[in-house]
Amino acid sequence: MDRMDLGKPEVVRFLIKKLEQLPEGDRKLFAYGSVFLGINSSFAGLIGNSFFRRTLNVTQAHFTSSLPMAVLPFLTTVIVYNGTVTTPLLSGDLNCPTCAVVRGALAGSVVGGLYPIALALPINAGLAARYSTAPLPEKGNVLRFWMSVSKQVLKRMSYVLILQALFGAYISSRHYSLYLKMLQLPEPRVDAEELNE
Repeated sequence: MDRMDLGKPEVVRFLIKKLEQLPEGDRKLFAYGSVFLGINSSFAGLIGNSFFRRTLNVTQAHFTSSLPMAVLPFLTTVIVYNGTVTTPLLSGDLNCPTCAVVRGALAGSVVGGLYPIALALPINAGLAARYSTAPLPEKGNVLRFWMSVSKQVLKRMSYVLILQALFGAYISSRHYSLYLKMLQLPEPRVDAEELNE
C-alpha cells in the first residue's frame, strides 16, 4: 500500500496501526512524552511563581497563586506539543527531523518556560498590590518597574528555560525516531471484515 495513494484519514489510520505494532515502552513514550514536558513546565511555573513572590515579598495566598502556575502551564504545554509535534507526525505531515526537533524545543522553551513566567507576573503583581507587600511604582514608572522585576526573574530562570528547550528537543527527537521506526515496520494485516466495511 503506497502512502501517496491514501487520503488524510487513511494515512492517519495507517500510522495509528503502525504505532500499535510498536513495543509497549515505545508506545508509552509516544503517548506520554508531551505529559513529561508538561510536568516540567508545571515545575517551571512553580519556580517562576516562587521567584516573583520572593522579589515582591508576597507571603499571602500561596495556594491561590501556585495552583494556576502548576495547572495552566501543564495543560498549555501538552496541548501545544501535541498540536505541533505528535499530531503532525501521526497524520504524516511532519517528515523533517530538524523541524520536529525545533518544534519540540520551541514548545519546551516558549510554552513550557516563558509562558509560565509571563503568567506569574500578573498573578503576583495583583497580590503585591492587594496586600501592599512591595512598594509599587508611580504611574510614570510602571513599565520600567515591571520590566526590572521580570528581568531579575528571567535571569534566574535562564537555566530552566535552557533545560526546557533541551528536554523538548529530546522528546521530539525520540518521537521522530519512533515515527521512522513505525514506517519501517511491516504492513499491518488487514482483516477481511475491515475490507468489507
